[in-house]
Amino acid sequence: MKTKYITLKHLLINSQKKIGLQYHRNKLLDSLVKQLSNVKWSNEYDMVYVPNTKKQLTEIMETFSGVAWINGRSFFTNKPIHKGAEKINLNDFRNRPKKEGILYCPESYYQKLELRRYSMNTVKTYISCFEKFMNDMRQYALLEINEEMIRSYLSVLIQRGASDSFINQMVNAIKFYYEIVEGMPNRFYSVERPIKKQSLPKVLSRKEIKDIIAHTNNIKHKCIVALLYSSGLRRAELLNLKIEDIDSNRMVINVRGGKGQKDRITLLSQNVLTDLRTYFKEWKPKVYLFEGPNQGSKYAGSSVGKTIKYAAIKAGIKKNVTPHMLRHSFATHLLEDGTDLRYIQTLLGHNSSKTTEIYTQVAVHNIKTIKSPLDSLDL
Repeated sequence: MKTKYITLKHLLINSQKKIGLQYHRNKLLDSLVKQLSNVKWSNEYDMVYVPNTKKQLTEIMETFSGVAWINGRSFFTNKPIHKGAEKINLNDFRNRPKKEGILYCPESYYQKLELRRYSMNTVKTYISCFEKFMNDMRQYALLEINEEMIRSYLSVLIQRGASDSFINQMVNAIKFYYEIVEGMPNRFYSVERPIKKQSLPKVLSRKEIKDIIAHTNNIKHKCIVALLYSSGLRRAELLNLKIEDIDSNRMVINVRGGKGQKDRITLLSQNVLTDLRTYFKEWKPKVYLFEGPNQGSKYAGSSVGKTIKYAAIKAGIKKNVTPHMLRHSFATHLLEDGTDLRYIQTLLGHNSSKTTEIYTQVAVHNIKTIKSPLDSLDL
């Protein structure tokens, strides 16, 4: 017998939370649905619904037990805190000078961001996007806003020239409020996202890498550039490195709480280790490998970007060089040297091999063996 499925959906009807039941209609399921307490039909959502209570949820599970498979993960699970991530404090956002007539994130939004321990970059993006959403939609109470209104809002942003990346960030910030803060996962389950464009990573040549390192201002800047390239680190991972994360005995770097709060190890170059020892004696960091003006504080991410940009300009490189280009170059050069893609995936900390496979499109070791047809012409 074919398995029957029922998916439970978070709905908001007349400003009250409801449980929607989405399933392929048949006589058996229809008859059982009619037995549920307080069951009603929604033309807006094209499904039946009941009040969102623990008692009602228990009744649903008992009614369909042994008859249908219930997809109710949005009601029974809670996204875990990012374990290993440092606690964040959003008091700087809370205590911002407030302008009259401007709406700001509710306290519950800050609290959930702190509880989930998102990175500060994510926090800044979510707060900025959601406050723009709140002010643009200020004529409505937040819980009155439905999916169609959000689609229309996103459409206006697109018409005004907003990038796909910004639209995705806006969707994430909005969904965070309704799904996490208000506790209604899949509340906006049918809000479409832009199709992600697949652009090739920008890669520097080995000579360009060498020239950039040679044109850094001091040993600290040299170590920063060399580490990003030689270990394939993300900028945030570099800034989070502590002194004890450099393992010279095993010649590895311990990356703690990388993207997705995953730990991993990556390569420690012997040349970089030599420079790091010189740097350590001269700069004497206390906690983080690279520190700001105040000892024990992290080095600024903007300073890393400026360091690389200015060194590239001094080296006469016309490209707009960013920290992430060094990571792309690390992966591409390893691939060109014959390193197995699976090892590169591990070093980069990618969840999926498909993410790493993008570098096969920019590696030129095989392309160089192909002769252009023009070169065979007697011109």
